[in-house]
Amino acid sequence: RFEDEHLVIVNKRAGLVVHPAAGHADGTLVNALLHHCSGKLSGIGGVQRPGIVHRIDRDTSGLLVVAKTDKAHEGLAKLFATHDIERRYLAIVSGQPAPPAGAVRTQIGRSPSDRKKMAVLPDGKGKHAVTHFRVIELLKKASLVECRLETGRTHQVRVHMAHIGHPLIGDS
Repeated sequence: RFEDEHLVIVNKRAGLVVHPAAGHADGTLVNALLHHCSGKLSGIGGVQRPGIVHRIDRDTSGLLVVAKTDKAHEGLAKLFATHDIERRYLAIVSGQPAPPAGAVRTQIGRSPSDRKKMAVLPDGKGKHAVTHFRVIELLKKASLVECRLETGRTHQVRVHMAHIGHPLIGDS
C-alpha cells in the first residue's frame, strides 16, 4: 500500500467487492478505506463510492488508486479519461493464442441471454472495448498473457479472452 495526503494505492485481493451495492452493503474495500482514512476520502464519488476513481472486478486482484481529496479525484479522473494511466493485467488463459499478440476490438454489454453476464455484442450495441494482449509464457495447455486495456469495460479481459477462444482458467 502507498499513501500520501492526496491518494491511497491499494493492492486489492480477489474476492473483495470495491464499493457497497445491492447484496454487498458491508465488507467492501470502501468500508475499510473509510475506517482507515477516518472518513477522509474525496466526496466526488458520492456516499456509495467515496474516493473511487476506477474499479476492478470483485474476482480480480490488483492495484486500485483511491482519491483522498476532490482535487486528486478530478486529476486522476482526467488521467483515466485520456488514457494516460496504463492498466495491465496478467491472466492465465486456456490454450495458446495464435497469433501470440494482438488486439481485440468489440462492443461489450449485458448478455441478451443472461443479464448478470457481460458479452461481446453486435456493432451498434454495447460499448466500444479494446484489449491488447501478448503471450508472456506458454504453459501446458495454457498461456500466461498480459492484457493492456485501452478502454475499461466491466469484465473486459475475461469477455475478450473468451471471445477469441482462450477463456481465463478458473473463470466461471
